[in-house]
Amino acid sequence: MVEGPGSGGLNETIVVALGGNALAPSDVTPTIELQFAHTRESMATIVELAREGWKVAIVHGNGPQVGDELSRNEIAIAKLAPLPLGVLVASTAGWIGYMIQQSLRNALDKAGIDKHVVTLVTQTEVSKDDSRLSNPTKPIGHTLDEEEKASLEGRGVTVGRDGKGRWRRMAASPTPVSILESDSVTQLVNEGKIVVACGGGGPPVFCAEETGGWEGIDAVIDKDLTASVLATDIGASTLLILTDVDGVYHDWGGPEQHRIDKLTMAEAIDLLKEGSVSEGSMRPKVAAAVGFLKRGGEKAIIAELGDGLAALKGETGTTIRRQ
Repeated sequence: MVEGPGSGGLNETIVVALGGNALAPSDVTPTIELQFAHTRESMATIVELAREGWKVAIVHGNGPQVGDELSRNEIAIAKLAPLPLGVLVASTAGWIGYMIQQSLRNALDKAGIDKHVVTLVTQTEVSKDDSRLSNPTKPIGHTLDEEEKASLEGRGVTVGRDGKGRWRRMAASPTPVSILESDSVTQLVNEGKIVVACGGGGPPVFCAEETGGWEGIDAVIDKDLTASVLATDIGASTLLILTDVDGVYHDWGGPEQHRIDKLTMAEAIDLLKEGSVSEGSMRPKVAAAVGFLKRGGEKAIIAELGDGLAALKGETGTTIRRQ
């Protein structure tokens, strides 16, 4: 049985962040059939959370997928007007949400669990003055070979290495401030529905001073940071970040590499200050965990996609608590 905080999971709210690389690994052929297969394989943890009585919201990444969408737009530019990056984030939130919604509904039905699953395309507020908008650091798309890398750089596109040292296209990634539709997510979750929200970090928007209305901006928000904000907004006790690495490591890639099983919030803050976790990999996840705990969350867990249940029991992954 999965042990939730306080009451064994019953009526507790958890936000589960699923990595875009976990649903579509950046080093494999990105066919829709393979993405559906990976999505179906990723639902076991969600099914068990529902069985144990957790109220669940799911946030998914879109790094590989939104990069592919951007490439499709560029390939078709001679015939069709391209869509801006913010709109492509909304697009991927829709069709990845559809994959999760269908896969999870089938898995719940098979398990005999009567739960509805809904997907919301939500907007994430950012500051138009965020310095990160002029410093692309978020890996998107799939792994690049040397020819693809040279071609993108020749067009002035920023390319860099991701957390595993692979060449990837980079996008601007501002810090999320709030989720415009968090009240709707809260209402649906409290009704017992499993909600897929903030897909790909949510299309970023800012409040335009001249009109007082919301406007989109071309960027990709880190889904873990957005999941952290959503978890606070909907009163979640736990943030579970599932990715393609089995936790936070000391000396990642070095001779002293080892996974950290437990961290206090203070220790996690020290890791961020030391620069011990890389920007393109674990840093946003640890920062997301710290932000959630600072705002009153009980615990945050970072674990590999297939280990969600074991991580909740403290058997694997990295668990971060306030003290």
